[in-house]
Amino acid sequence: MFPGILGKKIGMTQLFQESGEVMAVTAIQAGPSVITQIKTRDKDGYDAIQVGLIEDKVKPSKLNSPEKGHLRGLENTNIRHLHEFRVNDTSPFKRGDKIDVSFLKQGDFVNVTGFSKGRGFAGVVKRHHFAGGPKTHGQTDRHRAPGSIGSTTFPGRVLKGKRMSGHMGDKIVTVRSLKVVQTDPEHNVLLLQGAVPGANGGLLVIKKVR
Repeated sequence: MFPGILGKKIGMTQLFQESGEVMAVTAIQAGPSVITQIKTRDKDGYDAIQVGLIEDKVKPSKLNSPEKGHLRGLENTNIRHLHEFRVNDTSPFKRGDKIDVSFLKQGDFVNVTGFSKGRGFAGVVKRHHFAGGPKTHGQTDRHRAPGSIGSTTFPGRVLKGKRMSGHMGDKIVTVRSLKVVQTDPEHNVLLLQGAVPGANGGLLVIKKVR
């Protein structure tokens, strides 16, 4: 059983259930992926399989020499976005095996990891949901200001981890226990209930929950 697969977010849509209720789902282009390397405890210190996402847009001529050498011997070299999955036993897997969404069934649960949407430089109201300052008593330009950040005489500095303005988003986010609603192995499409991190077209790591 494969531990996971790589994919790209297509977008969100709706499905009508038999009861008439509407379910929000995310469509993911999951795979096809291929096992590019087997790592063992004797050689590498841990057991894992390295998986690469097959993309038709990636031409072998665009790969550099180390990438070509790493993928040498594989049937399909249109591969990028390598990722490792830890496993307890590598014997069921071999280099060159293809992975599609057929190992997931309706009703399974998965953890999805991706990069959240980048929001750029954001203030404390947007980034940390601060209430802002009062709207009266001469507060002409302090409505979205953070307020005082000092700590008086001791320790006399701004403490580390203080919630302040800064870069928002563009971080690795994992959404856990999303339900598999539907799989289409023919077109490598996976439908998950709910939302997943990242923008449309973003890379996703999908791990099956044991």
